[in-house]
Amino acid sequence: MNWKLITPKILIIAAIILFATLMRLLPHYPNFTPIAAIALFGGAHLGRRWIAFMVPVIALFISDLFLGFHNMMVPVYLAFVLIVLMGSLLHNRIRIPYLIGGSLAGSILFFMITNFGVWVMTPYYPPTFTGLITSYTMAIPFFHTTLLGDLFYNTVFFGGFYLIQQYYPSLKTVETGFRG
Repeated sequence: MNWKLITPKILIIAAIILFATLMRLLPHYPNFTPIAAIALFGGAHLGRRWIAFMVPVIALFISDLFLGFHNMMVPVYLAFVLIVLMGSLLHNRIRIPYLIGGSLAGSILFFMITNFGVWVMTPYYPPTFTGLITSYTMAIPFFHTTLLGDLFYNTVFFGGFYLIQQYYPSLKTVETGFRG
């Protein structure tokens, strides 16, 4: 094994993917998972954008191997890819109001895209405007756990990374793949 390939950056990314995968596999409240927070965090901090996109996608894919593939994978994955893009807008603007706004926007984006997908891709709701509104209405009880999960995990990731940077200033540099 080439030990030079195992860098702190690779270890951190692998740990994030493992954590996100496990949190999807362990029992949890519906939609209370770290995937959106990882997407927002990756967009804001990972130096190479392709890595920021791959982290949530790989975590989703690995956990879907165990949970089962489903017809909602495209809207779910798309929502998280767009949240990575939103996270990239936070670069150099990582402040509490922006993080709260990013969490809220990510939760709303996930809600809008996935429930539109449910309306389009499943037989649960008629293909009418009323069916679309019903799809969104029936999903409202799940929105609060999505928002709470995103706020919680964004606090953990962004706050935790800020604290880690205080002890390991090298994580602020581009060489490690992170932008501070």
